[in-house]
Amino acid sequence: MNFINQHKLTILGVLLGLIAGYDYYHFIGCASGTCAITSKPLNSSINGAVMGGLLFNLFKKEIKSHE
Repeated sequence: MNFINQHKLTILGVLLGLIAGYDYYHFIGCASGTCAITSKPLNSSINGAVMGGLLFNLFKKEIKSHE
């Protein structure tokens, strides 16, 4: 539970990215089927999840210890 509390913003980014990646595949996609990322829903969803996690991780505040 401690892990989830520490990384909740990144987890939210991964979930939103996963949804956005699938939506990109569904609504835009690749007409010819030869596109590496958008030709399959799994590839597009994983790519969106990684990008969402990285983007939301930028806004995470680090707690610095005074040791």
